[in-house]
Amino acid sequence: MLFLRSINIHFVLLAIQLFFYGLELHTKYFCNMAYPKHNKRKGKPVDRKAEKDAFFRKKKYDEKKEKQVTNADSGLIRLNKYLANSGICSRREADKLIGTGVVKINGKVVTELGIKVAPGDVVHFGDDKIVKEKPMYLLLNKPKGYITTVTDPQKRKTVLDLVGRACKERLYPVGRLDKETTGLLLFTNDGELTKKLTHPKYQIKKVYHVVVHKNVTKGDLDKMISGVELDDGVVNVDAVSYVGDGKDKKQIGIELHSGKNRVIRRMMEALGYTVTKLDRVYFAGLTKKDVPRGKHKFLSPQEVDMLKRLG
Repeated sequence: MLFLRSINIHFVLLAIQLFFYGLELHTKYFCNMAYPKHNKRKGKPVDRKAEKDAFFRKKKYDEKKEKQVTNADSGLIRLNKYLANSGICSRREADKLIGTGVVKINGKVVTELGIKVAPGDVVHFGDDKIVKEKPMYLLLNKPKGYITTVTDPQKRKTVLDLVGRACKERLYPVGRLDKETTGLLLFTNDGELTKKLTHPKYQIKKVYHVVVHKNVTKGDLDKMISGVELDDGVVNVDAVSYVGDGKDKKQIGIELHSGKNRVIRRMMEALGYTVTKLDRVYFAGLTKKDVPRGKHKFLSPQEVDMLKRLG
């Protein structure tokens, strides 16, 4: 009996010893995982500063995301975005307008950037109350003799005379075509899209049908590609060729993305040509199909989506 009791005590002590040994291994393993001196699986030292920075970046991102969700749920919207969505201007231009003190919320002038508009707030731009409008997108095939402006003190014909009654929303031209230039001109009250389609960094593609008073030489076509010196810098086209079978060398097609004022007319004049006809036949993926001269159409949802995906 004494012998059996000693054996039992021996096994109990052995079990206790194995338990603590296992606990020690377990603790060492998780300590090494939590505070490794080296990553044994990858064989690279652990950058504790990078881990710390990553942790706080994730925390900051989560807080920002949570804040965005909260703002979305509460219906808050930044004032510059509110102005842009109302068709007044782009966000960047809105920031400048806000700083000048011409915008009021609930009767109080605001100049602070980043302020938010809540549902039910009344916003004024100057003396006009801003009513958030439905985004509208209209494509005009502009005829000659109309200037691209909203109003004209000289009472000349403007493009708004052609599209001003197309819808109840206020529409603004995207970019410009001079008085004698014809072709595609987009109108919208979407300030963000207007900014995108007119900003040089997006390199929005435009194609023009150009007719001049004499034959265009192959050498001058090459010069247009390499660059033509104008008074405001060098301008080059993306592509140029004779129209159709190339027999009539007075007619050329020009593709470019420059938004400089009267750039094609000035470029042709610099090369010794007088433009007798200038027609924009392509703009940002849009064509004149089913849009006769002087007429307009509203863009389809697919065309609007295409414009927003550009760039």
